Amino acid sequence: MTSPYDIEEIFPGDGAGTVRLPRAQTGSAPQGLALTLLADYTLSTRASLPSAAIVALLAESGVSHAGARAAISRLARRGVLEGVRQGRNSFYRLTAAAALALATGGKAIVSSAAGTKTWDQHWTLIAFSLPQDEVAQRRELRSRLRWLGYAPLYDGLWISPRDLTEHARTRLTRLAFGTMTVFRARHIDLGSAIGRDPLDAWDTTAIAEQYESFVRRWGPLPRRIRATRVTGAEAVRARTEVMDSYRRLPILDPQLPIPLLPPGWLREPARDLFIEIYDGLAAPAARHVRAVASRFTADSLAGIRAHTVADLLGGMSEVRQADESTA
Repeated sequence: MTSPYDIEEIFPGDGAGTVRLPRAQTGSAPQGLALTLLADYTLSTRASLPSAAIVALLAESGVSHAGARAAISRLARRGVLEGVRQGRNSFYRLTAAAALALATGGKAIVSSAAGTKTWDQHWTLIAFSLPQDEVAQRRELRSRLRWLGYAPLYDGLWISPRDLTEHARTRLTRLAFGTMTVFRARHIDLGSAIGRDPLDAWDTTAIAEQYESFVRRWGPLPRRIRATRVTGAEAVRARTEVMDSYRRLPILDPQLPIPLLPPGWLREPARDLFIEIYDGLAAPAARHVRAVASRFTADSLAGIRAHTVADLLGGMSEVRQADESTA
């Protein structure tokens, strides 16, 4: 798994390659909601939830019982969830591979706007050549470059303002698609008549609109959180939806220094708003998930807890340690 999300939900036309986690759909997608429930409240421990509890929690988001059971079954077939029976009851938890993919993706999402780094005014350029008839390979390469933060300036020339990290270098060397050359260089402006600005690889107007929409939609909620006027069920729904809304923004944003972007760029305000909501609802949401789960099991529910943005930034080391102990 290279990412916890399908690239096509963010960049239509780019293949998702080997990613097997469900893509987002318009409205409530039962598989996505089920996955978010398990990730938001069991990611660090990979604790099991009764299938009946998952069904009940999804029902609070408008998913039918039949739709919830079908979603769980499909996630299990994908290798995202693994099940175990205790008597007549079924329990499900994240597989080790899914937990690691989600922890890695979560860290990438919340760390990208953690601070504005000094830019050396150099761009990383990746030039590649693939036969036109290699459609599947081109889609796979494009999707992987997208997840590494690159965008197409021209068809076979992709760019990023970020330096080539060791992680990115390792990922690129594993790509067995045609030939590739990587450069790190400054831009020389040839004028608007024939030159194309590197920033044109991204639609900054559309990205700015996404930020504005996010802030407009979620801006009123922190006041209600501070006044403790959010119920447990509402807290679970809001945490799921705010993560689903926010996670696209850092991937869309080229992460350029603010002075190079249009005035009023909302990267940091959007991130601050996301943290206030996601962390602010963590405690009541986790309590509600435990309360619902307790209706279907007498087992300890200590493994059900909500992680924070700081936990995601830390890389969810507990997930890695748990995975290593079972290897």
